[in-house]
Amino acid sequence: MTLFTPKHFRAEIKDEIARIAHNRPDRKNPFTFDSYAEFRDWFRALAYSEDIHAVVILPNGGNFSSGGDVHDIIGPLTRMSIKELLNFTRMTGDLVKAMIGCGKPIIAAVDGVCAGAGAIMAMASDLRLATPEAKTAFLFNRVGLAGCDMGACAILPRIIGQTRAAELLYTGRAMRAEEGLSWGFFNRVVSPVVLESEAITLAERIKNGPTFANSMTKTMLAQEWSMSIEQAIEAEAQAQAICMQGKDFQRAYDAFVAKEKPFFEGN
Repeated sequence: MTLFTPKHFRAEIKDEIARIAHNRPDRKNPFTFDSYAEFRDWFRALAYSEDIHAVVILPNGGNFSSGGDVHDIIGPLTRMSIKELLNFTRMTGDLVKAMIGCGKPIIAAVDGVCAGAGAIMAMASDLRLATPEAKTAFLFNRVGLAGCDMGACAILPRIIGQTRAAELLYTGRAMRAEEGLSWGFFNRVVSPVVLESEAITLAERIKNGPTFANSMTKTMLAQEWSMSIEQAIEAEAQAQAICMQGKDFQRAYDAFVAKEKPFFEGN
């Protein structure tokens, strides 16, 4: 991943944590066709990375992302054929699939505008921090489209509940930070001054843990959506048995016996 230098967003890898952000602060960080595809490809490659164990998606210039660029995306979409449109909607959905399947915990640090595909990117993350100024809007309805975009109708109700998700998706109104916190969308709300440091601290805690086991947890969180309780319990039994064969499990036991803090190595 250190050799993957994106052209359409910012990326920095330090201490096994990737810090990424949109790079058009003058436009409130909209998506373009190129940035959609590059984010998708980056997260796909991340699944095979051994040098990154957590990802933090940061705001830039006081905003997270305003979603699809009106002139670079919305305008051209109105002139496309149904085949071209389906290729586009499948590509944007593939970004969410890549985030879910990357095997690394993702933390979204949300400030300012977080709308459309930007809200989806936050939604597809594993953990979310926000500032009081964060305004998260799934505004597809406001541009004449269905709220069922990039997995919103499947994922958002699981986070905040069916009725609350329905309100946001039917109206396109912004969810305020305090609402997002009380509804369970945000893990916590912090000052803009400490947003990045809080997100990095959380990422450090995760990457200092048993990273192979964390990857297994992420996989199970995604796969068990479509399982029965019986299937989920069996899948977790298999996943845990695999983790018990890892050296991190032995390290944790040895540290407990020695009354020391375990040092995990991700195997």
